[in-house]
Amino acid sequence: MRLAVTGATGRIGARLVAALRERGDDVCVLSRDPGRAREALGVEAVGWRPEQEPAPAAALAGRDGVVHLAGEDVAQRWTEAAKRRIRTSRELGTRNLVAGLRAADPRPAVLVSASGVGWYGPHGDEELDEGAPAAGDFLAQVCAVWEREAAAAEELGVRVVRVRTGIVLDRHGGALKRMLPFFRLGVGGPVAGGEQWMPWIHLDDLAGMYLQALDDPAWTGPFNGTAPEPVRNKEFSRALGRALRRPAIAPVPAFAVRVLYGEMADIVVHGQRAVPERARALGFPFRHPRLDEALRDALAR
Repeated sequence: MRLAVTGATGRIGARLVAALRERGDDVCVLSRDPGRAREALGVEAVGWRPEQEPAPAAALAGRDGVVHLAGEDVAQRWTEAAKRRIRTSRELGTRNLVAGLRAADPRPAVLVSASGVGWYGPHGDEELDEGAPAAGDFLAQVCAVWEREAAAAEELGVRVVRVRTGIVLDRHGGALKRMLPFFRLGVGGPVAGGEQWMPWIHLDDLAGMYLQALDDPAWTGPFNGTAPEPVRNKEFSRALGRALRRPAIAPVPAFAVRVLYGEMADIVVHGQRAVPERARALGFPFRHPRLDEALRDALAR
C-alpha cells in the first residue's frame, strides 16, 4: 500500500511506520520538521503546519490510506494555554487534514484517526464499549471534536476509523516511562486508592490495530484501542512490581497527583473500564492480551 502518516515521529507513529515498512508499504509522512522526520524514520517526508494550512493535497493524492496521529501532548499540566493547544491541534489540525483530502485527486480510500478513551470520562466500574456516549469534561470534549472533524471525511466517500487509545505500554514514553523510576526504587504503588480502571494496551497491539484498520473494510467508525482485560490501578501496580522484582505497595494519594499535574490528574485518578468490543467481534488477534506478559515484553525492549 501507499500510505501517508501524520504525527509519525511520536512513539506510536514511529512504531507504526516501522511496521508499515517491515511489510513493504510505501510511506510518506507529513511533518512540521520534514528534515528531522526523514532522518529519524528513513522515509519520504513533506512539510505541513497542521493548525495553519490544509494538508498538502499532492502528498495525499494517489495514496491508499492516511493515518492521522498528530496532536499536542495531553500529558502535561493543563494551563488554559495548554488546553487551547491540545484542543486546537486536534480540531483544526484534523479539519485541515480533511481539507487536504478534499483537494486530493485521486483521493485516499481510508482515514484512520487517533482518538482517546478520554471520550468516555469517569464511569466507575461500568464496562464501556464503543457505543457509550462522550462525556462532558475537557478531555472528552476534545475527543468529541477530534472525532467529529475526522468523520467529516466520510462525506468525501472516505472510510473513516477512529481509534480510542488507552494507556500504551512502552518503556520509552507515556505513563509507563513516568512510573518506572519510582517502581525501580521500590517506592511505586497504587494511586489514589488504586480502585480506578486502567485500559492498557501493548504498543505492538496498538500498531496492529492501525494496520488492521487500514486493510480491512469491515473496520469503520470507533474502536477502543485497548487490551481485552483492563485492570484496576492497584492490580497494574502489583504486575509492574512483579515484572521489576520490586515491592509495589507505596500508596500515592490523590492530592499529591493533583499538586503535580493539576486538572490533568483526572486522567490518573478516575480512568475508564474501556473494552475493545468491536475489535474482538472482528477477530483482531491480540499478541499481548495478558498484562504480566505484556509488561515483561515492553520492559525488555
